[in-house]
Amino acid sequence: MSTEMYKSPMEVAVYQLHNFSISFFSSLLGGDVVSVKLDNSASGASVVAIDNKIEQAMDLVKNHLMYAVREEVEILKEQIKELVEKNSQLERENCLLKTLASPEQMQKFQSRLPVEEQTSSVTHSSQERTDGSAV
Repeated sequence: MSTEMYKSPMEVAVYQLHNFSISFFSSLLGGDVVSVKLDNSASGASVVAIDNKIEQAMDLVKNHLMYAVREEVEILKEQIKELVEKNSQLERENCLLKTLASPEQMQKFQSRLPVEEQTSSVTHSSQERTDGSAV
């Protein structure tokens, strides 16, 4: 559609903005391009129609983005669930290995740990003993 039929620069700008915004959102969403013909007799109504179309396109973009974010959140929730399960399994294995290890093996293992890990390990071990659970 040619811009020659519009008399004012404002009408030309609105027409160009309309074509850009509709084609941009349509290509983003993979939809068909919707065109609205502007006529000189009802330029006010045409601007309102264009504003409505732009608002609808922006609502579509918002909905699309919200859907994508929700999908990503679900994926992340699933990954967190799997990591929590794996962490629980590793903690159970760690407790089992501690109960099966001899005092000499524990001493040898703790001598290889850095100082800050030794203090937290000793504190954790003593808390387990007071709780009545195995070391």
